Amino acid sequence: QGVAGTGKTTLARALEARLDMPYVEGDALHPAANIAKMSAGIPLTDADREPWLELIRTTAEHMAASQQADPSFARRPGVLVTCSALRGYYRDILRGTRAPPGLQLPEHLEPPAPYRLPAYFVYIKGSREVIMDRISKREGHYMKPGMLDSQLQTLESPEGEDGVVVVPLEASTEEQADIAIREL
Repeated sequence: QGVAGTGKTTLARALEARLDMPYVEGDALHPAANIAKMSAGIPLTDADREPWLELIRTTAEHMAASQQADPSFARRPGVLVTCSALRGYYRDILRGTRAPPGLQLPEHLEPPAPYRLPAYFVYIKGSREVIMDRISKREGHYMKPGMLDSQLQTLESPEGEDGVVVVPLEASTEEQADIAIREL
């Protein structure tokens, strides 16, 4: 969890390899309208984000339910997901403790699976300057450097929330993964 450019995908891939757990890129679940807005430099609103967050939660629940139903699956179900989860309200949607008002799930997706998947967050914390430098060097991503300030303004730090581990942006990916595994 964290703003754009903090290395969420890189850390998730490291955790995926070490934990042998499936990984879902939250950005891949954004509807085309959200990607178009962000590509045009227009910040997303809660109304844009809510269905996306619910889709992330529901996708993870369905994956975990499939794992649980598979007799060859020998460990506790789980899914790694990358997502900015900037506000406490968004994290509550991902936890499954708060549904957006008037939510309509996409037609291709069933209602939430019966498996109640607990949610934990690894928050990658770093300075604006370091994050801006990293975003400026990225190529081919729809999230442009000008959008960072909007994300930072929206960000409600999850520090102190239950189920949240904070890792420093400046640490290596291996060190971040070590911290996440140890503290979760």
